[in-house]
Amino acid sequence: MGVSVVPIAVFTIFWAIVGIVLPFVVPKGPNRGIFQVVLMLTAATCWLFWLCCYMAQMNPLIGPRLSNHTVLLIAREWGDPLKTG
Repeated sequence: MGVSVVPIAVFTIFWAIVGIVLPFVVPKGPNRGIFQVVLMLTAATCWLFWLCCYMAQMNPLIGPRLSNHTVLLIAREWGDPLKTG
C-alpha cells in the first residue's frame, strides 16, 4: 500500500475547516475563547491521530502469524509447493 494524496488532502481539508474556520463561527458569549480553543485542539489532535493510523498501515511492523500447516497449504494452492524435509 502506497501513499495516496486524495485521503490525506480530504482529511486535512476537513480538519482544517474544523480547526480554522469553525472557531470564527462560534457565537459571542462568555465561553467563546474556550470553545475556540477546544475546536482547534480537537482538530489538531484528531488529524494527527488519523495521520498516524494512516501511516502505520503503509508499512506494518507486525505481519500475520501463520502456522506451518497454513504456509504449506497456501504454497500448494498457489502452485509453488514447498519442499519439506
